[in-house]
Amino acid sequence: MKMLLFSVLASVTLMVSGQSNEPYATHHFSSLVASSIRTVEATTANGDITLNGVASSEATVEMYISTNNRGNFWSLFRSNRRNNWSREEIKQTLEEDYMIDIKVEGEKLYAIARQKSRGQQKLNISFKISVPKQVNSHLQTSNANIRISNLSGSQNLRTSNGSVTVENISGKLAGSTSNGSFSATNSTDDIDMRTSNGRITVSDCSGKIVLQTSNSQVNLSNTIGNITATTSNGGVKASHINGELNIRTSNGNVGLEDVLGSVKVNTSNGGVSVAMTSVSDYVILSTSNGNIHLTVPSEKGYDLKARAQKIETSGLENFSGRMDDKNMEGRIGPGGAKIELRTSKRAILSFN
Repeated sequence: MKMLLFSVLASVTLMVSGQSNEPYATHHFSSLVASSIRTVEATTANGDITLNGVASSEATVEMYISTNNRGNFWSLFRSNRRNNWSREEIKQTLEEDYMIDIKVEGEKLYAIARQKSRGQQKLNISFKISVPKQVNSHLQTSNANIRISNLSGSQNLRTSNGSVTVENISGKLAGSTSNGSFSATNSTDDIDMRTSNGRITVSDCSGKIVLQTSNSQVNLSNTIGNITATTSNGGVKASHINGELNIRTSNGNVGLEDVLGSVKVNTSNGGVSVAMTSVSDYVILSTSNGNIHLTVPSEKGYDLKARAQKIETSGLENFSGRMDDKNMEGRIGPGGAKIELRTSKRAILSFN
């Protein structure tokens, strides 16, 4: 039974070198076939998936292989050898134990690597795919990384024990991993990413952004839009943010600077430090067992409410209402954007 299935519309180049940093096989699709691709579906295990959009009507799939001796996972793009397996041994193992299906069918490009039966994963099979930019994708692996770049469409990414890296993506992105990090740069529209035990880093992005992790930190910079970030046992840091920012964490500090827009922070066992360049509608900060330090511009009015073990202010002018060491409620000037502070420790409110 033939276990390696390749599209008749693709030309296949097989590698004769034994180096794992070179593709084992490369599949080139004609420009006519490439221009018909609307979706990419790639599935493997213990192997990386890289998907890159290109400007021209080209489509290629490079397949990388390394061996998995003694149960150790070797990254395809880091390893320099195949643990002394010959090409003939790899070829025989592929034919006996794996189903490889690389083809274009019904406007969909498939790159699939599966074991025929359960058992030890002898080979790590990775895919590096290049397609026209405007495509949707469904990418799935485990114990390995996913990287996508230069795409416009709907992207669905899933891995475990591996990282997800996104660059220059527009459209809808939904992804998940565990025990791995997530990073996104220069991407727009709709980002929804969930991980655990992994750091999240987002920079130079815009749109509706939903981020969730645990036992790790979230870092945001140069980002515009409606942003929700949730973590536990980790902190959140953000700078140069424009939009609506909603942050929830526990056992972690929150540090925000150069923020234009509205902010809501809820944490416990952590401090909160926020420096606003401009306040649109509200700044609501709540923590327990941590101090709050908020800095806002002094040139506009606010509706103000604060409760803390001790309240300190600087630059406060034109305040009307009631205030003591632990409670403050009233307005600044004619009133306006809402400021609410609540903590069991110290709250410091600065106007500049």
